[in-house]
Amino acid sequence: MSRPESTVTVNGSGKDINLLKHTWKAQWVTHPSASTLDYSVFLFRHVFTLKEKISEFIIFVSADNRYRLFVNGERVCYGPSIGDTAHQRYETLNIADKLNVGKNVIAAEVVNFGEYRSVSQVTYQTAFILQADRNLNLDINTGSADWKVIKNHAFSPVKITSEMMNAYYAAGPRDHVDDSKYPWGWNQLQFNDNHWLNPKSTTTEFAVGRGFLYGGAWHLVPRTIPFMEEKIERFPEIIRVSGIEKNDGFLNGKATIIPKNSKVKILIDQKYHTTGYPELTYSHGKNSELKITYAEALIKDVNPDKKVSDGNLNLVDLKGNRNEFEGKSIFGYYDIICPNGGKHRFYKPLSRRTYRFIELEITTKEEALILEDYHGVYTGYPFEEKAKVRTGDPSLTKIWDAAWRTLRNSADEMYYDSYYENLQYIGDTKIASLISIYVSGDDRLMRKAIQQFDDSRTSEGLTQSRYPSNIIQIIPPFSLIWVDMIYDYFMYRNNPEFLRQFIPGIKSIIDWFATRVDETGMLTNLKWWNFTDWTIDFPSGIPQGADDGYSANIALQFAKTLDHAQAVFRYFNLEHEVNSYQKLSKRIKKSVLERCFDTKKGLIAETPDKKEFSQHTNILGILTDTFKQDVQSDIMKKVLEDETLFQATIYFKFYLFRALQKVGLGDLYFDLLGSWKGMIDDGMTTYGETDINPRSECHAWSSSPNFDFLHTVAGIYPGEHSFKSVVIEPNLGQLTKLDVEFPHPQGMIIVRYSRNDNKINAEISTPEDLKGEFKWQGKSIPLVGGKQNIAL
Repeated sequence: MSRPESTVTVNGSGKDINLLKHTWKAQWVTHPSASTLDYSVFLFRHVFTLKEKISEFIIFVSADNRYRLFVNGERVCYGPSIGDTAHQRYETLNIADKLNVGKNVIAAEVVNFGEYRSVSQVTYQTAFILQADRNLNLDINTGSADWKVIKNHAFSPVKITSEMMNAYYAAGPRDHVDDSKYPWGWNQLQFNDNHWLNPKSTTTEFAVGRGFLYGGAWHLVPRTIPFMEEKIERFPEIIRVSGIEKNDGFLNGKATIIPKNSKVKILIDQKYHTTGYPELTYSHGKNSELKITYAEALIKDVNPDKKVSDGNLNLVDLKGNRNEFEGKSIFGYYDIICPNGGKHRFYKPLSRRTYRFIELEITTKEEALILEDYHGVYTGYPFEEKAKVRTGDPSLTKIWDAAWRTLRNSADEMYYDSYYENLQYIGDTKIASLISIYVSGDDRLMRKAIQQFDDSRTSEGLTQSRYPSNIIQIIPPFSLIWVDMIYDYFMYRNNPEFLRQFIPGIKSIIDWFATRVDETGMLTNLKWWNFTDWTIDFPSGIPQGADDGYSANIALQFAKTLDHAQAVFRYFNLEHEVNSYQKLSKRIKKSVLERCFDTKKGLIAETPDKKEFSQHTNILGILTDTFKQDVQSDIMKKVLEDETLFQATIYFKFYLFRALQKVGLGDLYFDLLGSWKGMIDDGMTTYGETDINPRSECHAWSSSPNFDFLHTVAGIYPGEHSFKSVVIEPNLGQLTKLDVEFPHPQGMIIVRYSRNDNKINAEISTPEDLKGEFKWQGKSIPLVGGKQNIAL
C-alpha cells in the first residue's frame, strides 16, 4: 500500500482557484435526524453515471471531524488536513483513474468523535462536503438529490481517561465495533442503499473560501501538505501466547483458528516503535469478543491488589529493558471488536495507533474465530531521509536511526508531542521542524506549523502553547519560541512573503513581554504557565522567579527572542522596531548581570537573591552574549562540570549543544550523549520525553541528534539569512572519518572528512552558485560552488 500521489493535487488549490473567492455550488451536508454534535460515524454515498472516460475528474472534499473517501470501493484519501474551523482544509483530488464508463460510486465515512474528541480536534458539528470542478458537466456535489446517508451504529467510543493511562491523556477515544450492526459492503457499487436517507444541509449550508463575504461555520482553505506515507509493516514475532498453541500464520496472511469456547491472549512484538493504522481481517467467531491493546513498552507485573490504573503506581518506573518480556504485562489503550460470524470482516481504527507491542485478548463462544491477516500500516508525514551521516561507529548509527524514527513517528498532519496527547506544542515543534529541514529538506510541515501557531494567537497577543487545540493553554516562553521558529525559517529559507504575514504576531508577543519589564529592567507579573524544562528542580517545569517576577531565565529567553526579531525586522526595513528591540535587549541583559550574577560562583543565578543556579540560565547567558565572548568558553565549562546546577533534561540539551558549539567546544558533543545511549541500552528504539523513565517513549524534542550530527559535528549551518551562503565548521571529537550528505535548498552538500591529530582533510562538494566558508581551529578558507579539497 502506498500513498495515492497519482490521484492527488498536492498543493491543494486544485484547478478551480475561484473556490477561494466565491460561494461553492456544493453544500455542507449531514444526517437529517441524528445528533450532529455527539459521537457518531456516518456513511455517505452517491451513485452516478460517466458516459465516457476522461483524463481529469477533479473533486474538492472536506469534513468535520474526519473522513475517509472511497471511489468504487477503493480508499483514495483521508482527511481533512488537521486545522481549525477558521482554517478548514479541503483536499483536491483527481479521481479519473478510479472511475469506469458507466455507473460509479463515491462514498465517504465521516466521523465525529463528539465529547470524546482529542484536544487537537477543533469542530463545529458533523458535516461533509464534496464539490466537482466547475468544468465537469456532472452534478455530483453534496446537496444534490442523489446523495444518501446513514448512521453506522456499529461504532461506539471506548473512552480513555488520564486515570486509565496513569498520565495526562488527550488523544481521543478508541473504537468499540459491533459487527452485527455494520452495513458491510456499503462503499461498493452493488450495495443496496434504498433504505438510506437523503442528507440535509447544515444550518450554514453554503460553503465559502476563507475571507469571502461573511463566511460560515467553516472557512475553507486548501491543503498545503502532501498526503501521508502509508506502507504495510508485518509483525515479526509473537512473544507470548496463552489458551492455544503458538501459531503466527495470521501475521503472514495465513489463517489462525481460535477454537470455540476459548480464552486466548496473543502478545505481538513489532520490535520497534511505530505508528499508524493496523488492519485486521477475520471470519466467523459469532458472539466472540476481541480486545486489542497497544503499548510502547511492557510493564513489570505488580501486586495484584494494586491496579496499574488506580493512580498509585508510577508506571514509567516499571518498564525496565524493553527487550525483556518475562514478568511483564501490557498496559495501554485498546479497541474492542465483536464479530457477528460473517466472512472476511475487516477492521481499521478510526484514528491512528502508536505501539511497539500489541496484545489480542480473545474470548470465543459457540463458534471458532478465524484470524486471516493482521499487519500494521505505518502512516506518517512523507519525509524522505536525504541527509546521510557515516561515522564508521555502529553505536552512533543507532543513535541517528533512533532519532530519525522518533521524528518520523512524531509527524503526521502536524508535529505531535506524544501518543498520550497528539498535540502540536511550540517547544517540541521548533526542534522537530529544524530536524525536518536538515534531514529531508522539506519545510512544508514547518510552514504549516508556524502558520497554525499564528492562527492560535489570543486577544492578549500571545500564541497558544499548542495548536490546533479546543482547550486554550498558554505558555508565554513558547510564544517566544514561536518567534524563534520564524527566525529559523528566515535563516534557512528564502520566502519573504511567507514571513511578512507574521510581523503583527511578532510585535504582539514582544509587546506583551515588554509591558512587563519594570524599572529594574527585568520581567515581573508574568501570568500563565511559564514552562521551560522538565528538570525536577523547576516546579512544574517553571524556573524560579518566573511567576512572581525577576526570573533571570525568562528574562534571557525574552532577550534572545528580541535579538532574533531584530534580524527579521531589519530585513523588512522596520528600523524603529529594530532600534527599540535592541535597546530593550541590552537593558535586560545588563539588568540580569547586575542583579543575578554571583561573583563567587561566577555564574548567573535564577533570581536576584542568588540562592539557586541552573544550566539553563547560564546557557541562555551564552546564547544571548549576556556574558562577554572572551569568558563564554570558561562559563560553558562550569555549566558542564558543576553538578550543583539544576541540570538540563534531554529537551533543553538542544540549547546546551547550541551554546557548546557557539563557544568552540563542539568537540565535546559525543561525550554528552549519555541520555540517548542510555535509552538504546534500555531497549528503546525511539527517544523519550525525559532522560530517565520517560512517560512517552517517543517525543520529537529528543530527536535532536539528527540535527546535531549535521549542524554541530559536520558543522554545516547558514552563513547568512536565507541560507544564501554556508559555513562548514566541523567538530569531529574523536572521529577520524566522517562522510555527510546534506540537502541545501540549492542542492546537496557532500563532505568527506579525514582527520589525523590536529590535521584535517575535507573533500567538499556544494551547489555551483553557493558560496561559503570553511573554518577549522581558527583558520578560514573561502568556499566556492562545486568541488574542492581542503587540507589544514
